[in-house]
Amino acid sequence: MYPVSRHSQRLGLRELATDDVDAVLAIYGSREATEHLSFEPRSREDVGQIVARSMAAAVASPRSEYALAVVEQDTGDLVGFGRLATDPHQQRAATLGFALHPRTWGIGYGLETVHLLLALGFEDLELHRIWGARSPLNHTSARTMHRAGMVEEGRIREHVLKNGKWRDSIVHGILSHEWGAK
Repeated sequence: MYPVSRHSQRLGLRELATDDVDAVLAIYGSREATEHLSFEPRSREDVGQIVARSMAAAVASPRSEYALAVVEQDTGDLVGFGRLATDPHQQRAATLGFALHPRTWGIGYGLETVHLLLALGFEDLELHRIWGARSPLNHTSARTMHRAGMVEEGRIREHVLKNGKWRDSIVHGILSHEWGAK
C-alpha cells in the first residue's frame, strides 16, 4: 500500500520525504523525546539514513514497514514519527511505535497517533494483532495505549540495552475484533 494517507481531526499520517530530515531530527535528536525510547538521541546523519531507509521500504514489494510522518492538519508541520512493521514470525501481525515532538505533549496527539496507526493496521492492512512495547517508566505511553484499547500483556525482561544498561519493556496489544468493538 503506497502512498499512505490517513487523517484524524487534528493529525495526518503521510509518507516521509527527504525534506523531513530536520523535523525528524528535532524529535529523534532530542534527549527529552528519546528518554523512554529504545535508543539514544540520533545524529543528523543517523536521521538522514532512517528517512532514506523508510522511503525505500515504502516502495518495497511486499511492504513490511510503514514508517510515517505525523503531521498537523492545519499547518502541515511534522510533529511526530509513527511506525507499523509487520512481524515475519506472526501471521497478520505488526509492531507499533511512535514518537512526538515534546512541544506537542499533553494535548492528545499521542492517542490520535495511535488511533491512526491502529486504523491503518486493522482497516487498511487487515491485520489481526498489533502490539507495542514501552519503557516501564513511561506511564504516559501506558495511559495512551490503554485509552486506545490496547491491553497490557506482560513484561519482556532486559529487552533493551540503553546507556550501557539493560531495561525491561512492557508489552501492550490489541486484536482486530477488539478494535472493531470500539
